[in-house]
Amino acid sequence: MSRRAPRSAGMAIRELAESLAPATTLGAVQRVWEQAVGAGFAPHARPTAEAGGTLTVTCSSAVWAQELDLMSQPVLARLEELLGPGRVRALRCQSVPARSWSRLPQ
Repeated sequence: MSRRAPRSAGMAIRELAESLAPATTLGAVQRVWEQAVGAGFAPHARPTAEAGGTLTVTCSSAVWAQELDLMSQPVLARLEELLGPGRVRALRCQSVPARSWSRLPQ
C-alpha cells in the first residue's frame, strides 16, 4: 500500500482560506480585485460593499475615485470575465475624507 505525498503547507492554507471566504459577490470581487484593476491601482481602491449588482469601491482620494469612475467600463468587463456575467453591473466610486479636513472647526 503506497501513501500519498503530503501537501505543502502553503497549499493547505490557501485551500482553507478559500473555504472560509464568504460566498458573496463582494467576497468574490475582493478575491479577484487586483486582477481586475491591476497592481498599480489596487492599493488605492478597495471594494467595500455590493448591493443589487452595484459595487461600491472606496478610494484613498477623490482623484483615484474619479480615475476609477472613468475606467469603470473596462473594469466591469474584466470583472465579468473573472466572475461570470451579471454579478457586477455598475461601480459606485467614493473617496474617504482626509483626516485633517474632519478636524477643522465647523
